Amino acid sequence: MRGLEGQIVLEYLPAYAPELNPVEYLWGHWKHHELPNVCPKDLCQLNEGARRTLSRLRRRPRLITVFWKQASLF
Repeated sequence: MRGLEGQIVLEYLPAYAPELNPVEYLWGHWKHHELPNVCPKDLCQLNEGARRTLSRLRRRPRLITVFWKQASLF
């Protein structure tokens, strides 16, 4: 990776590298800590519950930072 005087730098990742993707850590946390045992009646209820729990996660910036650190991107 080389600097481009403040411009965006692109890094190409392997085709499948979940350990380098902080979103994978977010989904794992979400599935195991936010949505376990959820049984929605329909797709609308699932959508509402998913949005609500993701909104809660947005208010936890320290947790999001941990996901970046786990991916060695911070």
